[in-house]
Amino acid sequence: MSLKTRIQEEMKLAMKARDSDRLGTIRLLLSAMKQIEVDERIELNDVAIVAVIEKMLKQRKDSIEQYEAAGRADLADKEKIEVAVLMDYMPQRLSLEEVSAAVETAVAAHGATVAVMGKIMADLKVQLAGRADMSEVSKLVKARLG
Repeated sequence: MSLKTRIQEEMKLAMKARDSDRLGTIRLLLSAMKQIEVDERIELNDVAIVAVIEKMLKQRKDSIEQYEAAGRADLADKEKIEVAVLMDYMPQRLSLEEVSAAVETAVAAHGATVAVMGKIMADLKVQLAGRADMSEVSKLVKARLG
């Protein structure tokens, strides 16, 4: 079953269960997916959907930080619920050892110079999409090359 089909089916389940928090988040996700499909005239595959979810997660995490800094725990809690729902659709996260092994492989393939860091990160982004925090991967690559 494709990720898009799974999300649509879970929207129906959330409607039946009258789970308004989950339903609202799923509707936001489907809306973001549909917007991209209409704008770019494409059908999103699972990799593209994961990219949409990652973008939404980053937005929610930024919002949580800002709401907590402003003392708005109620809004931060709402964003945390949305993060939890969105995380259900992300692929299984890789362990630190698996990410480190991928970094070592990419560095070995391109050479251990800072000049090729962009190429290394491009390869790793495709390989680790949705399964690792790319900012952490970047830190590992910098440490390895430095």
